[in-house]
Order: sequence, then structure tokens, then C-alpha cells
Amino acid sequence: MKVLVIGGGAREHALCRSLSLDPDVTALHCAPGNAGIAEVAELHAVDQLDGDAVARLATELGAGLVVVGPEAPLVAGVADAVRAAGIPVFGPSREAAELEGSKAFAKDVMAGAGVPTARSYVCTTPGEIDEALDAFGAPYVVKDDGLAAGKGVVVTDDLATARAHALACDRVVIEEYLDGPEVSLFAITDGTTVLPLQPAQDFKRALDGDEGPNTGGMGAYSPLPWADPKLVDEVLETVLQPTVDELRRRGTPFSGLLYAGLAITSRGVRVIEFNARFGDPETQVVLARLATPLAGVLLNAANGTLADQAPLRWRDDAAVTVVVASHNYPDTPRTGDRITGLEEIAELDAPHAYVLHAGTKRDGDAVVSAGGRVLSVTATGTDLARARERAYAAVGRIRLDGSQHRTDIARKAAEA
Repeated sequence: MKVLVIGGGAREHALCRSLSLDPDVTALHCAPGNAGIAEVAELHAVDQLDGDAVARLATELGAGLVVVGPEAPLVAGVADAVRAAGIPVFGPSREAAELEGSKAFAKDVMAGAGVPTARSYVCTTPGEIDEALDAFGAPYVVKDDGLAAGKGVVVTDDLATARAHALACDRVVIEEYLDGPEVSLFAITDGTTVLPLQPAQDFKRALDGDEGPNTGGMGAYSPLPWADPKLVDEVLETVLQPTVDELRRRGTPFSGLLYAGLAITSRGVRVIEFNARFGDPETQVVLARLATPLAGVLLNAANGTLADQAPLRWRDDAAVTVVVASHNYPDTPRTGDRITGLEEIAELDAPHAYVLHAGTKRDGDAVVSAGGRVLSVTATGTDLARARERAYAAVGRIRLDGSQHRTDIARKAAEA
């Protein structure tokens, strides 16, 4: 089949890479894509938030499947426009994507589904904000209700910082702090059947030791050797299936990728947040371990036939990804810097290590930075220690003026 992927980040590069290796994919297209995706897919210039334009492109290409990567097009209703054109699409409707588009909506769905999560208040006035902050105390957890590209959450012991972030949001969710390690678990669903993937852990803070500001994610790894072997089954039973059932009951069935951000607390598993798409950078490591060809799984979800899907097959290898970010990220990043070393990685480190592009573009013969998170260097190995060693060896070959990356991705898990 012909597949069109919407988006232009490292998540979409990971999706395109997996789809390009699928023997059932006869042609692969991406809009708008990036410099790395151009090596495995034909790129098209289109406004990814314009559903009609995306649907027209999919029709012109004769696409048999459209995969919507980022959250903003989903919340804008792009998947609805593609479905209306009669083309199978992997991604939820605009109404169902509110599960990520609004933290308050997600909390309401969780309440209806009986899903365990943090106690919270939805606040719109300074008085409500002060009352909620006082009720929970430090550490303060303050979440912008809308989309914020992974940077709308502040977790701090400083009351003034928490209050300032809350006041800067039109509507804000303030909730109790959840202790314990965090886990990301993806599930593919057609609105009825739920097929969980393998869990991963990502690193949100900009600096080593989980210091610094929140980012969109600075690295990830999978599997999680410290996690309970029954975790996936437990989350499927208590979180994922009840949420999908509740959305279907409300008349807004969720078809696509349901992402559960979880805290393994002293009181059990709690949901931190839901996303309506593959997470970045966890997608990079989860897809690196998936042995089942991807296109058929996504098509079954799009067509409502996921119950017919054979059990997923997974590689035994571990995977680690390290994000190389531009100068000043997550604040206003510097762009336009030349990137070198990519050819060395392809020559010396493949197939065990490879580079997925995020914020890059072509400038003549050069590849230059074009965003905050620039590259995701991904590697596999027989265990986390080996995968980690390979990932950082490849990172060491990259030259990007002013770039930054964390040096402790998966360190604790690899040493355990």
C-alpha cells in the first residue's frame, strides 16, 4: 500500500523508518517531513493543520493509509477530514483527541472510567489557583490545560514559580504530586480492541540528574528491567481499556494511538496524563524493538479490525535514544547551525545505531538545525548497557555548534 505520514519530527522519522522497512509498503510519503525523512520518503509541502489540504494530498497520491503523527493536527481535526474523504487514517477524531488537547477533559474521562489518577482542581481565576496550590502544597504540579508541546507542565517546590505559571495559562489544572518512577505505555486501538506496546521511560528535564526545565523529552529507553512483569496487563485492565470503553460510551470513539503517562506510586499505578499520539522520544525506542511489520497493524486500527491482528512480535534487544538539542533549548533555540558527522555514523555505527532527524532541514548540500530538538540518536544492543554505549558513541561523532544532550539517559537502569 501507499502510506502518507503527517509531521516532521523525530517521531515521524521513526514511523517512516519502520514503514520503509515494511514489505507491504510500496510507496512512502511524508508531509512536510525533514532532511532525514527525505532519505526514506518522498516529501510534500503542505500545511499539516489544514485537514482539507491533507485529504487532497492523500487523494492525489492514492494513499491507502494516512498516519497523523503530531498532536496539533489531531486536535485540529485533520483525521476527520481524511476519513471524510474515504481514506483509512491512523489517528483519533478531533473530539477524541481532546483527551490530549484538554487536561480537564482527560480528568473528566478518567473520572467516568474509574481510572486511577492524581486528585486535581481545574482553575480559571487567581483565587482558585491560590486555593488549589494551598490545598496540595509542595511539590506543586501545574499544567496548562491546552497543548503546549510537552512544555506546559511545571513541577516545583517554589510557590512563586508555580503561581506565575498558573497565572500565565487561560485555564490550568493543579494536582497532587505523584511519587515514584514514571513509565510511558503506548496502546494501538480501533475504538474497541486495545493492543498495548512495550513500556518505555523518557527523560523530561533538560539536564543530567533530572535538573533544569521541562522539555519535550531528552531521551528514552526500553525495556524497563525494574518494572513488574505484570505492569502492561494491569495498565490494560485498569487504565487503557476502561478509557477506550468510556470514550466509546460517550459517542466519541478513540481510534489511533493512546499514550498513557504513568507514575508507579507507593499507592499503585496512577495516570499522569494521556496523549493522543505516539510519544517523542519514546517512539524511537519502542519501534526499534518492534519486529511485527508496522503498516498492517496501523491499518487494522484504522479499519476497525484490530481484533484480527496477530500478537505483536518483539525483538529481545534493548534500545536507547539520546536527543541532541540546539543551543538554548528549551527556551528560544538557535537554528541554522551546520550538522556534521551523520555520514560517519551511517558508515561506522549502522545498523546498531542510527540518527532520526527532528528539527533539521537542507541548506544546499548541508544539513542544518531547524528546531529545539535536532536529532534523536538511537541504538540497540543485547542489553541496555550495550545499547547505551552504542548510542553515546554515535552522539560523540555529531558536531553541532552549541548543542547539548544529557549524559545519563538509561544509566541507572543499565547499572542496576
